[in-house]
Amino acid sequence: MYNLLLILGRGIGQVMFQNNALSGLLMLVGIFFNSWQMGVLAVFGNAIGSLTAYLSHYQHDDIKNGLYGFNGTLVGIAVGVFLELSIGSLILLVVAAACSTWIAGFFNRRRLLPGFTAPFILAVWGMIGVCSLLMPDLLSVPGATIDDTHHINYFQAFSLGIGQVMFQGETVIAGLCFLSGILINSGVGALYAVAGALIPIPLAMLLDVDASSLNAGMMGYNGVLCAIAMGGVAWQSCIWAVCSVVLSTVLQIIGINSGVITLTAPFVVSVWIMMGVQNLIGTQESRR
Repeated sequence: MYNLLLILGRGIGQVMFQNNALSGLLMLVGIFFNSWQMGVLAVFGNAIGSLTAYLSHYQHDDIKNGLYGFNGTLVGIAVGVFLELSIGSLILLVVAAACSTWIAGFFNRRRLLPGFTAPFILAVWGMIGVCSLLMPDLLSVPGATIDDTHHINYFQAFSLGIGQVMFQGETVIAGLCFLSGILINSGVGALYAVAGALIPIPLAMLLDVDASSLNAGMMGYNGVLCAIAMGGVAWQSCIWAVCSVVLSTVLQIIGINSGVITLTAPFVVSVWIMMGVQNLIGTQESRR
């Protein structure tokens, strides 16, 4: 039982690059505080992802460290966001979470690029596409409430920018739980998370993003992941992190204006681009 809790906690913590079971359990508390249904779906998706890795005979250490649980965690929560809860949507959760594990395994075998949350993105896009074509009744209907505020709540935008990493955009407490989870594992990681949530706010204002999107945290969550992924103790890491955050914010704005369900694609694409530039610079310097 203890080992299962470790795998669960690490699998949730790894969503934000924290290989720490207590970090993940704190984040799970934040999810449950926002929505107990999403909390249950997160645990279910995590379990399916990890079980699929075990049955597929993937490396035990990777499973133990939650590397096959975090995409499943996100898939589980996404089902609660985009689909009506039913037997059909739970079956799709199982299929999509398993697929996210197999896609993650593909990335791990190829080792060309780190998968990050790409397996979750591809699995959820596929799930939504299948539902749109074959089972449209399963898709969740957006609420009719419209937030037409013109005033930016900076604390809310910051907190929900962290919470939206796992679709938690209804309470600032979830975002604060996520930040606490990062802090107990890595002070540097927490600083980068704060920076990643703050930098997109003035940039989005400069690019005339509406206040409701900012207040909902929709501009910050990709930046949070970018900053943690690219951050380090060296000053060069700070520059790469800031560049990645800025690029992800621009990509998020383009995606939203184009009507794309972006998920964490801006984060993945931004970090891949930054890593490519780093490799290019490193190759050129080695030739000198």
